[in-house]
Amino acid sequence: MQYPKAEIGVFGGSGFSSLLEDAIELKVDTPYGAPSSPVMLGEIGGRDVAFLPRHGKDHEYPPHMINYRANVYAMKLLGVSRIIGPNACGSLQPGVKPGDFVICDQFVDRTWGRKDTFYDGPTTTHVSSADPYCPEMRAIAVQEAKRLGITVHARGTVVVIQGPRFSTRSESKWFASQGWEVINMTQYPECYLARELEMCYCNISLITDHDAGAEGVEPVSNDEVVRVFAQNNDKVRALLHAMIPALPKARDCVCSHALEGAAF
Repeated sequence: MQYPKAEIGVFGGSGFSSLLEDAIELKVDTPYGAPSSPVMLGEIGGRDVAFLPRHGKDHEYPPHMINYRANVYAMKLLGVSRIIGPNACGSLQPGVKPGDFVICDQFVDRTWGRKDTFYDGPTTTHVSSADPYCPEMRAIAVQEAKRLGITVHARGTVVVIQGPRFSTRSESKWFASQGWEVINMTQYPECYLARELEMCYCNISLITDHDAGAEGVEPVSNDEVVRVFAQNNDKVRALLHAMIPALPKARDCVCSHALEGAAF
């Protein structure tokens, strides 16, 4: 089936139910099943954009039940070459505070059982994830966040836990002791699946809370995550509206040729 085309994709997260105004809704079928919801197609700054809420329109898919392969493949079918993934995250370090943004450059995977590759054979394919986030997109995200006056951390490691439960205090202290800055439940395999399809991916982590291991703060709760994310929705929207028009048309980053030499 021929679908309308978009250039840039956005996966929304907790508390971020819509992005585009006057958009059209499109049902996309993939070989991996249905994505979390129909895709919204619209325009930002003269660029064609596809928006998909990763948890579904009514947040009906918890992190461990999201069909990540269908979501990412739906973007590929629409012609998307760059994906931006804003999401709600916890802080593991005292210098990273609620309301801050972190533009992650690394992840640590602590999930299990998720369908996390498009290459199940018969051709064995090993795609490098040494630097899993697009360096070109990351630089633009940091640049535009600073221009907007948003407190932004230019790099950071996100540890991705299985969910839907939050961490114990001991787990949280362990993650923090490794020097990791951010904790989240959806970055893996979303960003890696984009790399397997040679799409650029940039994470925008909005810090909503200090995780359970932080001294002197109440353990994270879902109500607190949603409340802080809602308070900062305008900042997320402003960054996306600034960042998307600033992305260059041409790509020559590591993401765009990730499959070179990857197949046996």
